[in-house]
Amino acid sequence: MTTLYLLGSAAPPVLEVASVIEDAKARGYDVCLGLTPSAARWLEPQMSDLEQLTGHPVRSEYKAVTSADVWPRADVALFAPATFNSINSWAGGITSSFVVGFAAEAIGKGIPLVAMPCVNAAYAQHRALDRSIAELRDMGVSVLYGQGGFEPHQPGERRAEGYPWSLALDSVDAVVSPTP
Repeated sequence: MTTLYLLGSAAPPVLEVASVIEDAKARGYDVCLGLTPSAARWLEPQMSDLEQLTGHPVRSEYKAVTSADVWPRADVALFAPATFNSINSWAGGITSSFVVGFAAEAIGKGIPLVAMPCVNAAYAQHRALDRSIAELRDMGVSVLYGQGGFEPHQPGERRAEGYPWSLALDSVDAVVSPTP
């Protein structure tokens, strides 16, 4: 079975993560869920259900150096939703959160990475975002942003069509073919 690390930041689509996990599992993935500390606080009421759904502990903090790893080795990772802060931290090598640290290290380990931002149009105007996306793409990360990927919305707006989770999982499928 192919192990997918699903990494998420605190943006509204992270609230839909249970259905995304179910979809990924139906596609043949063993899913491990990692969250930024803020996303973990948002999902705190669902945490035991998410752990039961994945069969793994949900991680939002670095493990102690003396602790054994509780997840199997990743075959592929999907970082979605990836906020403005997470994208810029990742591209800049600022690894103060577990999920950003894992994503940064995964580049050097050769673990395939797909990322889909979730930013509003105001953040999209900041030049750092385009630079960071270009930097990640130059490092081999498949970033689903712009035409054919996530397109920014107005601040405070949640589009009726929702976050394109299927596009993200389809992109993961294109990177690796899960085996049951």
